[in-house]
Amino acid sequence: MDFYQYKAIDQFGRVQVGQADAINVSDLEMRLRKLGLDLVNCKEVKSQGQNVSGRGIRRRDLILFCFHMEQTSRAGVPIIDSLQDLRDSTENPRLREVMSAMTESITGGKTLSQAMGDFPGVFDTVICSLIRAGEQSGNIGEVFRRLGESLKWQDEQASMAKKLIMYPAFVGTVVLGVVFFLMIYLVPQLVSFVKTMGQELPAHTKALIFVSDIFVNYWYAVILTPIVIGIGLVVGVRVSPGVRLAVDGVKLKLPVVGNILEKIILARLAGFFAMMYASGITIIDCIRTSEDIAGNKVIENAVRNVGQQIADGKNLSDSFAATGLFPPLILRMIRVGESTGGLEQSLENVAYFYTRDVKESIERLQSMIEPTMTVILGLIIGWVMMSVLGPIYDLITKIKI
Repeated sequence: MDFYQYKAIDQFGRVQVGQADAINVSDLEMRLRKLGLDLVNCKEVKSQGQNVSGRGIRRRDLILFCFHMEQTSRAGVPIIDSLQDLRDSTENPRLREVMSAMTESITGGKTLSQAMGDFPGVFDTVICSLIRAGEQSGNIGEVFRRLGESLKWQDEQASMAKKLIMYPAFVGTVVLGVVFFLMIYLVPQLVSFVKTMGQELPAHTKALIFVSDIFVNYWYAVILTPIVIGIGLVVGVRVSPGVRLAVDGVKLKLPVVGNILEKIILARLAGFFAMMYASGITIIDCIRTSEDIAGNKVIENAVRNVGQQIADGKNLSDSFAATGLFPPLILRMIRVGESTGGLEQSLENVAYFYTRDVKESIERLQSMIEPTMTVILGLIIGWVMMSVLGPIYDLITKIKI
Protein backbone atom coordinates (compact mmCIF):
# COMPACT_ATOMS: atom_id res chain seq x y z
CA MET A 1 0.00 0.00 0.00
CA ASP A 2 0.96 3.63 -0.50
CA PHE A 3 0.80 6.35 2.12
CA TYR A 4 -1.16 9.54 1.36
CA GLN A 5 -1.55 12.92 2.97
CA TYR A 6 -5.06 14.14 2.28
CA LYS A 7 -7.38 17.12 2.70
CA ALA A 8 -11.06 16.28 3.08
CA ILE A 9 -14.36 17.85 4.13
CA ASP A 10 -16.70 16.32 6.70
CA GLN A 11 -20.51 16.44 6.65
CA PHE A 12 -20.50 19.81 8.41
CA GLY A 13 -18.20 21.39 5.82
CA ARG A 14 -15.15 21.49 8.08
CA VAL A 15 -11.74 20.79 6.56
CA GLN A 16 -9.96 17.69 7.86
CA VAL A 17 -6.26 17.05 7.14
CA GLY A 18 -4.65 13.68 7.81
CA GLN A 19 -2.68 10.72 6.51
CA ALA A 20 -3.81 7.23 5.57
CA ASP A 21 -2.78 4.07 3.70
CA ALA A 22 -4.48 3.13 0.46
CA ILE A 23 -3.85 1.08 -2.66
CA ASN A 24 -4.51 4.09 -4.88
CA VAL A 25 -6.43 7.39 -4.90
CA SER A 26 -9.77 5.68 -5.56
CA ASP A 27 -9.21 3.35 -2.62
CA LEU A 28 -8.31 6.36 -0.45
CA GLU A 29 -11.50 8.15 -1.51
CA MET A 30 -13.58 5.08 -0.64
CA ARG A 31 -11.90 4.71 2.77
CA LEU A 32 -12.53 8.38 3.59
CA ARG A 33 -16.15 8.11 2.50
CA LYS A 34 -16.64 5.33 5.07
CA LEU A 35 -15.42 7.79 7.68
CA GLY A 36 -17.89 10.40 6.52
CA LEU A 37 -15.31 12.50 4.64
CA ASP A 38 -15.20 13.75 1.06
CA LEU A 39 -11.72 13.88 -0.49
CA VAL A 40 -10.58 17.30 -1.76
CA ASN A 41 -6.98 16.54 -2.74
CA CYS A 42 -4.12 14.28 -1.72
CA LYS A 43 -0.45 13.57 -2.32
CA GLU A 44 1.65 10.49 -1.81
CA VAL A 45 4.20 10.70 1.03
CA LYS A 46 6.53 8.32 2.82
CA SER A 47 5.03 6.20 5.56
CA GLN A 48 5.66 7.55 9.03
CA GLY A 49 7.00 4.16 9.96
CA GLN A 50 9.88 4.60 7.53
CA ASN A 51 10.90 7.79 9.33
CA VAL A 52 10.85 6.37 12.86
CA SER A 53 14.13 4.59 13.63
CA GLY A 54 13.28 3.57 17.17
CA ARG A 55 15.72 6.03 18.69
CA GLY A 56 14.38 7.51 21.89
CA ILE A 57 12.03 4.58 22.47
CA ARG A 58 13.56 2.36 25.12
CA ARG A 59 12.74 -1.17 26.08
CA ARG A 60 11.04 0.13 29.20
CA ASP A 61 8.68 2.15 27.00
CA LEU A 62 7.72 -1.06 25.22
CA ILE A 63 7.17 -2.76 28.59
CA LEU A 64 4.83 0.08 29.53
CA PHE A 65 3.06 -0.27 26.16
CA CYS A 66 2.52 -4.02 26.67
CA PHE A 67 1.29 -3.56 30.25
CA HIS A 68 -1.13 -0.81 29.20
CA MET A 69 -2.49 -2.83 26.25
CA GLU A 70 -2.84 -5.97 28.39
CA GLN A 71 -4.87 -4.18 31.06
CA THR A 72 -7.12 -2.28 28.65
CA SER A 73 -7.74 -5.30 26.41
CA ARG A 74 -8.72 -7.44 29.40
CA ALA A 75 -11.08 -4.64 30.50
CA GLY A 76 -12.71 -4.61 27.06
CA VAL A 77 -11.47 -1.15 26.03
CA PRO A 78 -11.32 -0.72 22.21
CA ILE A 79 -7.79 -0.73 20.77
CA ILE A 80 -8.09 2.78 19.34
CA ASP A 81 -9.13 4.17 22.72
CA SER A 82 -6.25 2.31 24.39
CA LEU A 83 -3.74 3.80 21.98
CA GLN A 84 -5.19 7.28 22.43
CA ASP A 85 -5.03 6.95 26.24
CA LEU A 86 -1.39 5.87 26.04
CA ARG A 87 -0.63 8.68 23.59
CA ASP A 88 -2.08 11.25 25.98
CA SER A 89 -0.39 9.83 29.10
CA THR A 90 3.13 9.01 27.90
CA GLU A 91 5.97 11.46 28.50
CA ASN A 92 8.06 10.14 25.61
CA PRO A 93 7.42 12.34 22.52
CA ARG A 94 8.63 9.61 20.12
CA LEU A 95 6.25 7.05 21.60
CA ARG A 96 3.44 9.62 21.45
CA GLU A 97 4.23 10.09 17.76
CA VAL A 98 4.07 6.35 17.10
CA MET A 99 0.80 5.95 19.01
CA SER A 100 -0.77 8.76 16.95
CA ALA A 101 0.30 7.20 13.66
CA MET A 102 -0.92 3.76 14.74
CA THR A 103 -4.30 5.22 15.72
CA GLU A 104 -4.68 6.75 12.25
CA SER A 105 -3.64 3.49 10.57
CA ILE A 106 -6.17 1.44 12.54
CA THR A 107 -8.86 4.04 11.85
CA GLY A 108 -8.00 3.64 8.16
CA GLY A 109 -8.71 -0.10 8.29
CA LYS A 110 -5.49 -1.76 9.43
CA THR A 111 -5.22 -4.32 12.21
CA LEU A 112 -3.06 -3.64 15.26
CA SER A 113 -0.28 -5.96 14.04
CA GLN A 114 -0.27 -4.27 10.63
CA ALA A 115 -0.10 -0.84 12.25
CA MET A 116 2.80 -2.00 14.44
CA GLY A 117 4.50 -3.45 11.37
CA ASP A 118 4.73 0.07 9.92
CA PHE A 119 7.33 0.81 12.60
CA PRO A 120 10.04 -1.87 12.28
CA GLY A 121 12.45 0.33 14.20
CA VAL A 122 10.15 0.12 17.23
CA PHE A 123 8.33 -3.23 16.91
CA ASP A 124 10.47 -6.05 15.54
CA THR A 125 9.31 -9.11 13.62
CA VAL A 126 8.84 -11.20 16.75
CA ILE A 127 6.50 -8.69 18.40
CA CYS A 128 4.41 -8.24 15.25
CA SER A 129 4.15 -12.02 14.76
CA LEU A 130 3.01 -12.54 18.35
CA ILE A 131 0.37 -9.79 18.13
CA ARG A 132 -0.87 -11.21 14.81
CA ALA A 133 -1.22 -14.65 16.46
CA GLY A 134 -3.06 -13.07 19.38
CA GLU A 135 -5.48 -11.33 17.01
CA GLN A 136 -6.19 -14.60 15.23
CA SER A 137 -6.70 -16.56 18.45
CA GLY A 138 -8.71 -13.81 20.16
CA ASN A 139 -6.40 -13.92 23.20
CA ILE A 140 -4.42 -10.74 22.64
CA GLY A 141 -4.45 -9.81 26.34
CA GLU A 142 -2.51 -12.96 27.23
CA VAL A 143 -0.07 -12.29 24.38
CA PHE A 144 0.62 -8.80 25.69
CA ARG A 145 1.17 -10.27 29.18
CA ARG A 146 3.70 -12.79 27.91
CA LEU A 147 5.35 -10.18 25.73
CA GLY A 148 5.70 -7.78 28.66
CA GLU A 149 7.28 -10.49 30.81
CA SER A 150 9.64 -11.37 27.97
CA LEU A 151 10.72 -7.74 27.56
CA LYS A 152 11.37 -7.49 31.31
CA TRP A 153 13.48 -10.65 31.04
CA GLN A 154 15.37 -9.13 28.09
CA ASP A 155 16.04 -6.05 30.20
CA GLU A 156 17.57 -8.25 32.90
CA GLN A 157 19.63 -10.10 30.29
CA ALA A 158 20.91 -6.83 28.85
CA SER A 159 21.85 -5.67 32.34
CA MET A 160 23.81 -8.88 32.95
CA ALA A 161 25.55 -8.57 29.58
CA LYS A 162 26.59 -5.01 30.44
CA LYS A 163 28.02 -6.21 33.73
CA LEU A 164 29.95 -8.87 31.83
CA ILE A 165 31.51 -6.25 29.55
CA MET A 166 31.70 -2.99 31.49
CA TYR A 167 33.43 -4.12 34.67
CA PRO A 168 36.33 -5.94 32.95
CA ALA A 169 36.65 -3.02 30.54
CA PHE A 170 36.88 -0.54 33.42
CA VAL A 171 39.42 -2.58 35.39
CA GLY A 172 41.42 -3.27 32.23
CA THR A 173 41.50 0.44 31.41
CA VAL A 174 42.85 1.22 34.89
CA VAL A 175 45.57 -1.42 34.51
CA LEU A 176 46.54 -0.12 31.07
CA GLY A 177 46.72 3.42 32.47
CA VAL A 178 49.10 2.24 35.20
CA VAL A 179 51.24 0.38 32.64
CA PHE A 180 51.45 3.51 30.45
CA PHE A 181 52.53 5.57 33.47
CA LEU A 182 55.20 3.04 34.39
CA MET A 183 56.57 2.60 30.88
CA ILE A 184 56.49 6.23 29.73
CA TYR A 185 57.33 8.17 32.92
CA LEU A 186 58.75 6.02 35.72
CA VAL A 187 60.81 3.35 33.92
CA PRO A 188 62.87 5.77 31.74
CA GLN A 189 63.98 7.65 34.85
CA LEU A 190 64.98 4.47 36.68
CA VAL A 191 66.64 2.96 33.62
CA SER A 192 68.74 6.09 33.03
CA PHE A 193 70.12 5.65 36.53
CA VAL A 194 70.86 1.96 35.96
CA LYS A 195 72.70 2.69 32.70
CA THR A 196 75.10 5.09 34.47
CA MET A 197 76.45 2.19 36.50
CA GLY A 198 78.29 0.99 33.38
CA GLN A 199 77.81 -2.75 33.91
CA GLU A 200 76.30 -5.50 31.80
CA LEU A 201 72.52 -5.48 32.15
CA PRO A 202 70.57 -8.74 32.56
CA ALA A 203 68.14 -9.93 29.89
CA HIS A 204 64.97 -8.97 31.79
CA THR A 205 66.30 -5.42 32.25
CA LYS A 206 67.09 -5.16 28.51
CA ALA A 207 63.55 -6.42 27.78
CA LEU A 208 62.11 -3.74 30.06
CA ILE A 209 64.16 -1.04 28.34
CA PHE A 210 63.02 -2.31 24.93
CA VAL A 211 59.34 -2.27 25.94
CA SER A 212 59.68 1.16 27.55
CA ASP A 213 61.33 2.57 24.39
CA ILE A 214 58.38 1.32 22.32
CA PHE A 215 55.91 3.07 24.64
CA VAL A 216 57.95 6.28 24.68
CA ASN A 217 58.72 6.51 20.94
CA TYR A 218 55.61 4.87 19.48
CA TRP A 219 52.92 5.62 22.10
CA TYR A 220 50.53 6.77 19.37
CA ALA A 221 50.87 3.41 17.59
CA VAL A 222 50.22 1.56 20.87
CA ILE A 223 47.01 3.56 21.34
CA LEU A 224 45.82 3.67 17.71
CA THR A 225 46.50 0.03 16.75
CA PRO A 226 43.70 -1.54 18.82
CA ILE A 227 41.35 1.29 17.81
CA VAL A 228 42.07 0.76 14.10
CA ILE A 229 41.69 -3.01 14.47
CA GLY A 230 38.37 -2.51 16.29
CA ILE A 231 37.02 -0.14 13.63
CA GLY A 232 38.18 -2.53 10.90
CA LEU A 233 36.36 -5.43 12.53
CA VAL A 234 33.16 -3.39 12.94
CA VAL A 235 33.23 -2.31 9.29
CA GLY A 236 34.09 -5.83 8.16
CA VAL A 237 31.22 -7.32 10.16
CA ARG A 238 28.76 -4.87 8.60
CA VAL A 239 30.04 -5.24 5.05
CA SER A 240 31.14 -8.88 4.73
CA PRO A 241 28.97 -11.85 5.84
CA GLY A 242 32.11 -14.00 5.93
CA VAL A 243 33.84 -11.66 8.39
CA ARG A 244 30.74 -11.53 10.56
CA LEU A 245 30.50 -15.33 10.59
CA ALA A 246 34.17 -15.62 11.58
CA VAL A 247 33.89 -12.96 14.32
CA ASP A 248 30.71 -14.51 15.75
CA GLY A 249 32.42 -17.91 15.77
CA VAL A 250 35.39 -16.47 17.68
CA LYS A 251 33.03 -14.86 20.22
CA LEU A 252 31.56 -18.26 21.10
CA LYS A 253 35.05 -19.78 21.51
CA LEU A 254 36.46 -17.12 23.83
CA PRO A 255 37.57 -18.55 27.18
CA VAL A 256 34.89 -18.20 29.89
CA VAL A 257 33.15 -15.27 28.17
CA GLY A 258 32.24 -17.31 25.06
CA ASN A 259 30.41 -19.91 27.13
CA ILE A 260 28.43 -17.23 28.97
CA LEU A 261 27.56 -15.48 25.68
CA GLU A 262 26.32 -18.74 24.18
CA LYS A 263 24.09 -19.38 27.19
CA ILE A 264 22.64 -15.87 26.95
CA ILE A 265 21.74 -16.46 23.28
CA LEU A 266 20.29 -19.92 23.94
CA ALA A 267 18.23 -18.61 26.86
CA ARG A 268 16.82 -15.86 24.62
CA LEU A 269 16.03 -18.33 21.83
CA ALA A 270 14.33 -20.81 24.18
CA GLY A 271 12.29 -18.08 25.88
CA PHE A 272 11.06 -16.55 22.62
CA PHE A 273 10.41 -19.95 21.03
CA ALA A 274 8.26 -20.98 24.02
CA MET A 275 6.33 -17.71 23.93
CA MET A 276 5.68 -17.87 20.18
CA TYR A 277 4.68 -21.55 20.31
CA ALA A 278 2.30 -20.90 23.22
CA SER A 279 0.71 -18.05 21.22
CA GLY A 280 -0.29 -20.45 18.45
CA ILE A 281 2.51 -19.75 15.95
CA THR A 282 3.57 -22.86 13.99
CA ILE A 283 6.95 -24.47 14.67
CA ILE A 284 8.26 -23.54 11.20
CA ASP A 285 7.35 -19.88 11.75
CA CYS A 286 8.87 -20.03 15.26
CA ILE A 287 12.12 -21.31 13.75
CA ARG A 288 12.18 -18.66 11.02
CA THR A 289 11.53 -15.87 13.49
CA SER A 290 14.19 -17.26 15.86
CA GLU A 291 16.80 -16.70 13.14
CA ASP A 292 16.28 -12.95 13.46
CA ILE A 293 16.64 -12.85 17.25
CA ALA A 294 19.75 -15.04 17.57
CA GLY A 295 22.14 -12.10 17.19
CA ASN A 296 24.96 -14.46 16.23
CA LYS A 297 25.58 -15.66 12.67
CA VAL A 298 26.80 -19.11 13.71
CA ILE A 299 23.71 -19.85 15.78
CA GLU A 300 21.51 -18.16 13.17
CA ASN A 301 22.81 -20.56 10.49
CA ALA A 302 22.25 -23.51 12.83
CA VAL A 303 18.63 -22.43 13.46
CA ARG A 304 18.13 -22.03 9.70
CA ASN A 305 19.39 -25.59 9.17
CA VAL A 306 16.93 -26.78 11.82
CA GLY A 307 14.09 -25.16 9.88
CA GLN A 308 15.19 -26.79 6.63
CA GLN A 309 15.34 -30.24 8.24
CA ILE A 310 11.91 -29.82 9.81
CA ALA A 311 10.56 -28.81 6.40
CA ASP A 312 12.10 -32.02 5.03
CA GLY A 313 10.11 -34.11 7.53
CA LYS A 314 12.41 -34.57 10.54
CA ASN A 315 11.17 -34.00 14.06
CA LEU A 316 12.30 -31.06 16.15
CA SER A 317 14.75 -32.82 18.49
CA ASP A 318 16.55 -34.70 15.68
CA SER A 319 16.82 -31.48 13.65
CA PHE A 320 18.45 -29.63 16.56
CA ALA A 321 20.77 -32.57 17.27
CA ALA A 322 21.90 -32.75 13.63
CA THR A 323 23.46 -29.28 13.80
CA GLY A 324 25.96 -30.42 16.45
CA LEU A 325 25.85 -26.95 18.03
CA PHE A 326 23.18 -27.15 20.72
CA PRO A 327 24.10 -28.64 24.12
CA PRO A 328 22.60 -31.88 25.47
CA LEU A 329 20.33 -30.04 27.93
CA ILE A 330 18.38 -28.33 25.14
CA LEU A 331 18.16 -31.52 23.08
CA ARG A 332 16.95 -33.53 26.09
CA MET A 333 14.31 -30.96 27.06
CA ILE A 334 13.03 -30.67 23.46
CA ARG A 335 12.80 -34.46 23.24
CA VAL A 336 10.87 -34.63 26.52
CA GLY A 337 8.60 -31.81 25.40
CA GLU A 338 7.83 -33.58 22.13
CA SER A 339 7.02 -36.89 23.82
CA THR A 340 4.83 -35.37 26.56
CA GLY A 341 3.21 -32.60 24.51
CA GLY A 342 4.67 -29.95 26.82
CA LEU A 343 7.19 -28.35 24.48
CA GLU A 344 6.33 -24.87 25.73
CA GLN A 345 7.01 -25.78 29.38
CA SER A 346 10.22 -27.61 28.49
CA LEU A 347 11.62 -24.59 26.62
CA GLU A 348 10.62 -22.26 29.47
CA ASN A 349 12.57 -24.53 31.83
CA VAL A 350 15.60 -24.28 29.52
CA ALA A 351 15.34 -20.49 29.48
CA TYR A 352 15.03 -20.40 33.28
CA PHE A 353 18.00 -22.72 33.80
CA TYR A 354 20.30 -20.81 31.45
CA THR A 355 19.22 -17.44 32.84
CA ARG A 356 20.10 -18.55 36.37
CA ASP A 357 23.34 -20.15 35.17
CA VAL A 358 24.35 -16.99 33.32
CA LYS A 359 23.68 -14.84 36.39
CA GLU A 360 25.80 -17.10 38.58
CA SER A 361 28.57 -17.30 35.95
CA ILE A 362 28.75 -13.51 35.65
CA GLU A 363 28.91 -13.13 39.43
CA ARG A 364 31.75 -15.69 39.58
CA LEU A 365 33.56 -13.97 36.73
CA GLN A 366 33.27 -10.58 38.40
CA SER A 367 34.63 -11.99 41.64
CA MET A 368 37.64 -13.36 39.70
CA ILE A 369 38.38 -10.26 37.65
CA GLU A 370 39.62 -8.02 40.46
CA PRO A 371 42.16 -10.47 41.95
CA THR A 372 43.29 -11.49 38.45
CA MET A 373 43.91 -7.88 37.43
CA THR A 374 45.66 -7.28 40.77
CA VAL A 375 47.98 -10.24 40.14
CA ILE A 376 48.74 -9.02 36.60
CA LEU A 377 49.50 -5.52 37.84
CA GLY A 378 51.64 -6.96 40.63
CA LEU A 379 53.63 -9.05 38.15
CA ILE A 380 54.25 -6.01 35.95
CA ILE A 381 55.39 -3.90 38.91
CA GLY A 382 57.51 -6.79 40.17
CA TRP A 383 59.14 -7.10 36.76
CA VAL A 384 59.94 -3.37 36.77
CA MET A 385 61.36 -3.46 40.29
CA MET A 386 63.43 -6.58 39.65
CA SER A 387 64.78 -5.17 36.38
CA VAL A 388 65.82 -1.92 38.08
CA LEU A 389 66.88 -3.08 41.52
CA GLY A 390 68.58 -6.28 40.30
CA PRO A 391 71.56 -4.52 38.66
CA ILE A 392 71.84 -2.17 41.67
CA TYR A 393 71.98 -5.15 44.02
CA ASP A 394 74.59 -6.86 41.84
CA LEU A 395 76.71 -3.69 41.92
CA ILE A 396 76.48 -3.43 45.69
CA THR A 397 77.54 -7.05 46.17
CA LYS A 398 80.66 -6.46 44.06
CA ILE A 399 81.83 -3.54 46.20
CA LYS A 400 84.66 -4.62 48.47
CA ILE A 401 84.77 -3.04 51.89
